[in-house]
Amino acid sequence: MDEAIKMKAENVNFFYGKTQALKDVSLDIHAHSVTAIIGPSGCGKSTFIRLLNRMNDLIPHAQLIGRVYLDCQDVFSHAADPVELRRRVGMVFQKPNPFPKSIFENIAYGLHVNNIKDKDFVETRVIESLKKAALWEEVRHRLHESALKLSGGQQQRLCIARCLAVSPEVILFDEPCASLDPISTAKIEELILELKKEYTIVIVTHNMQQAARVADYTAFFLLGELIEFNKTQELFTAPKDKRTEAYITGRFG
Repeated sequence: MDEAIKMKAENVNFFYGKTQALKDVSLDIHAHSVTAIIGPSGCGKSTFIRLLNRMNDLIPHAQLIGRVYLDCQDVFSHAADPVELRRRVGMVFQKPNPFPKSIFENIAYGLHVNNIKDKDFVETRVIESLKKAALWEEVRHRLHESALKLSGGQQQRLCIARCLAVSPEVILFDEPCASLDPISTAKIEELILELKKEYTIVIVTHNMQQAARVADYTAFFLLGELIEFNKTQELFTAPKDKRTEAYITGRFG
């Protein structure tokens, strides 16, 4: 695999029982870049992103045909460890989901799960993660308060910090701003642009303007198919497929 390609999907077909959700999708995800996945509701965006860290394994009667690679390793091979995969490929969901614990314990949770008991290391990692998530200055004096007291935008940045604490290589965002106000959305977008310096980012978004603002590459999905994939500016200004043009100009979706 090309060093610039961090993850790769090859001829991916995915089924929920007899219902086919993805049809022969092949897509390269470039390292240290933001790849946006756009398309109307029900087109397979979230199904695809959840394949990248095997979240779909938890769904009964789900079936994958095809390959997904992380650094040349097939993430669905028998030798692959799903728990380790989800550490390397973290996920931030549409709705913030802080645990009913303190801010500190939320961030430290993944470290404790991985049996890291060095208190100084844990404290350092918690602080580093909160700083990277642009939340440290807002919570530094309330680390032992419940995370549930934070605003929605702060809770989403907390979830990002929790993901960062276990040192992922790829971060998946599944419509991370869907439930946030414009100011909180702008903070998350700024954060994504900063994080791509260290991490590979994939973001599912229903907001085409958001894709245009944050993404280096954009993939357009429709009815389970990857219709077009290109550098974001080229896809939005000179789409090669009429269906892409129809979607980004608002004729459907």
